[in-house]
Amino acid sequence: MKKLICTPIIIFLFISLTGCRVMESKNGVSMEMVAYNSLTDEEKDLIPVSPKDSSVEKVAVSQEIVSMMDEEYEKDEVYRVIFNNSESKTSGKLVVFVDLDGETVVGKGFAKN
Repeated sequence: MKKLICTPIIIFLFISLTGCRVMESKNGVSMEMVAYNSLTDEEKDLIPVSPKDSSVEKVAVSQEIVSMMDEEYEKDEVYRVIFNNSESKTSGKLVVFVDLDGETVVGKGFAKN
């Protein structure tokens, strides 16, 4: 009976702990921090709380975002880091694009409101 209870708990803990590392780059720095470290001081001032108050997702490179990215970037997908609560009256949320290697920033800008 103990095995029936312990096995799902162990599996759950394993999945939970390994899932926390999904959005880290190869050098151990989180994707949010890679993006944050690429910002200017003025851009950092737009983030009221913490760089961790952001969302990271893998997206397809589209016409909507290609204007905010390096012209030489040729891959079809990129990570998009959106800093929450960074919008102002005139611009949307601050967005940074990170290469699939998780270490190279390939663009940034403001999302449309």
